[in-house]
Amino acid sequence: MEKVVLVDENDNEIGTEEKLKAHIDGKLHRAFSIFVFNPKGEMLLQKRAKSKYHSGGLWTNTCCSHPRPGESLEEAVHRRLQEEMGFDCDLKKVFHFIYKAELDKGLTEWELDHVFIGIYDGEPVPNPEEAEDWKWIDINELKEDVEKHPEKYTVWFRIALPRVLEHI
Repeated sequence: MEKVVLVDENDNEIGTEEKLKAHIDGKLHRAFSIFVFNPKGEMLLQKRAKSKYHSGGLWTNTCCSHPRPGESLEEAVHRRLQEEMGFDCDLKKVFHFIYKAELDKGLTEWELDHVFIGIYDGEPVPNPEEAEDWKWIDINELKEDVEKHPEKYTVWFRIALPRVLEHI
């Protein structure tokens, strides 16, 4: 049973909770989102597998997840990038934010989300249980599509994207 780290609004650890229960009860927990770019400046998106416990079938950033209890953010981001997308690269933390959103399946996402940026020049090999598709996309094309079709993208991606683009 996978657990998440519960935190206060200053990212101080206050306990742990089973992952699905934390989303059912809407408890604030630590998370991370990774945005990977190639040398041409394109962003690597993944389409979440339809079987995911929430937001299945939506496009989102390269990788996102939760550190395990006792695991550092640095360890977690590299572990999950490898597990989800089949590669690893240097990652730099650029900011964090808190958001709360009602999701599908009656779940609530309330996360303190640490955002990392990396550069990678290659093809991912996604785990089909995590990502059913992927693509490199031009930033201007992405911004236009998010504006026209926000329902195709995860809520945290739409919140984080403008701030991520300030950092590249």
